[in-house]
Amino acid sequence: MTPLLEARNVSKRFGPVVALKNVSMRVYAGEVHCLLGDNGAGKSTLIKIFSGVFPPDEGTLLVDGAPVRFQSPKDAMDRGIATVYQDLAMIPLMSIVRNFFLGREPTTGWGPFRRFDLKKAEKIAAEELEKIGIHVRDVHQAVGTLSGGERQSVAIARAVHFGARVLILDEPTSALGVKEAAVVLRYIVEAKSRGVGVVFITHNVHHAWAVGDVFTLLNRGEQVGTFRREETTREEVLQMMAGGEALERLEVELAEFARQERRTR
Repeated sequence: MTPLLEARNVSKRFGPVVALKNVSMRVYAGEVHCLLGDNGAGKSTLIKIFSGVFPPDEGTLLVDGAPVRFQSPKDAMDRGIATVYQDLAMIPLMSIVRNFFLGREPTTGWGPFRRFDLKKAEKIAAEELEKIGIHVRDVHQAVGTLSGGERQSVAIARAVHFGARVLILDEPTSALGVKEAAVVLRYIVEAKSRGVGVVFITHNVHHAWAVGDVFTLLNRGEQVGTFRREETTREEVLQMMAGGEALERLEVELAEFARQERRTR
């Protein structure tokens, strides 16, 4: 099966800083591909290349098996690649329905009499939210009144409605509590079941393991590896993310420090 989105040996530099070095990744339809790494690992740089914010300095980006070079985020959106960032690009004081269609408002009438088709917007927004299990009291309530998990879910529903074939989620659960994170994870699975290829960026291995099919690990801009779920375990992924040997050295140092403390008492 041809990947919806693929990066082949992609590299990116910012002056003397190497943000990414020879990173490869494939995203397939109906699959959740988790991109894991600590802060500074290169996750944000890679998704900005996917979403058309940055061009790669080296390597190739492919959509449906054909090489592409995005000139802007609009180019990526036109090819069905939607990115939901942590700040969500929503206006808290505006209603759910207004945020849902922000910049893509359905209209009625013609010429100088063209206006926002509110009834159509209300119907579509309510139906799309219902499809992924979001039950809101009123689509006219302000987005700022929703919980963090519900806001993330509205952003996901909006992206899927407007034709996202690849949905890139940038740390959607990082600032959420346990229950709200569970809500977002459930909607990620719902998007996957609808044939969308999901790129789930996170540093939380437990959240990734709950929904992920494939795991790509980055460390300081380099690819540690890519593993399918059946090829690894959550503990192995956690150890690779934590640095394995570095973590073991730290444990030895802490044990030695504790022994010295006991001697000085």
